[in-house]
Amino acid sequence: MPLTREDMIALFQIGVQAADPFAAVQENLRTRPLAPCDRMFLLAFGKAACTMAKAALPLIPTPAGALVVTNRENAMEVPGAELIAAGHPVPDAESLRAGQAAEALLAQAGPDDRVLVLVSGGGSALIVAPVAGLSLADKAHVSEILLGAGLDIVAMNAVRQHLSRLKGGGLLRTAAPAPVTALILSDVIGDDLRAIASGPTVAPIAARADVVADLRARGLWARLPNPAREALLRPDSGHDLPAAENRLIGSNARSVGAMAQARPEALRMDKPLVGDVGAAAQTLADLAQTRPGLHIMGGETTVTLRGTGLGGRNQELALRLALALEGRADWRFLSGGTDGRDGPTEAAGAVVDGATCARIRAAGGDPRALLANNDSHRALSLAGDLLITGGTGTNVADLQILSCA
Repeated sequence: MPLTREDMIALFQIGVQAADPFAAVQENLRTRPLAPCDRMFLLAFGKAACTMAKAALPLIPTPAGALVVTNRENAMEVPGAELIAAGHPVPDAESLRAGQAAEALLAQAGPDDRVLVLVSGGGSALIVAPVAGLSLADKAHVSEILLGAGLDIVAMNAVRQHLSRLKGGGLLRTAAPAPVTALILSDVIGDDLRAIASGPTVAPIAARADVVADLRARGLWARLPNPAREALLRPDSGHDLPAAENRLIGSNARSVGAMAQARPEALRMDKPLVGDVGAAAQTLADLAQTRPGLHIMGGETTVTLRGTGLGGRNQELALRLALALEGRADWRFLSGGTDGRDGPTEAAGAVVDGATCARIRAAGGDPRALLANNDSHRALSLAGDLLITGGTGTNVADLQILSCA
């Protein structure tokens, strides 16, 4: 028999706990303490920002100022720091205020000071500082276009970082001449530091000309607002970035490893589950039909929006698999975002089985029609199969568990 729903959720929580940002920050700063300086400035942004800042502040010497920016679901008071709760996945007015506050904080740092930056997923939207000629509305429109076009996080952030004064290494220029140390919790599969929160402390993913060529190839260039196109057509600066010390303190692979350790009988998928959500669902369906057992994996799929419904990549993946394996009683599947939020919904994902579609129909829904409208959230709500965890305070992409007899 497959794992129970309760056992699957417990295993998922083990993966989430392995990405505990508080423990990761404290362990790193205790084993690799920061060098003494006149003053220390702390800037934390992303979905794990509050927890990371709480862990760091007691361990840093001579704190002179601290700013914490996170999404509203994860916002909590951080003693000794200014807190801004901003919009995600599309930036809002508070995101813009956060960018302005960050620049004001960094401007205070001198050559004998140090800046500690705590970075986690979600930072691309939560803190924005648009380049000259670009408005907040333009930035938000670009984000909506990229999110709806099925781009993965690397391709998406390759665009975003050229539209920001802080991303793609811009934070280093803003903080100069103060040295910067960054502790980074990765929500990017493969842990490319250039893509996490659009790479505030590393060089850009790609040159502007390459980004423009990619947008043209995808048929997205003409859809961008004029100010964004003008910004992307400007020549690259050509200036070297100031040096930074970047420390990776958590990742999706570590969370998958923790789940594997908790269940030694589990089979760990060799490759992360990435790419188009439909192809990913077919991969899982093939696995369920050819290789019985408990399979664990991590990744981050992409969804191309064609309808007007509500959902997220984890919910759509789960619904697609429920349709592919409908009627079979020998499997169960969980897909969830480690941040506790899948797309613009209150769900982290879903836990589905062979009777999911029957439950949707019994509640008056048509699972295929709902999927066609990208309305996986409604479909899975009708089935009672949503995974609700609340905000977790961390973010290392998605985790999946497939159990088939």
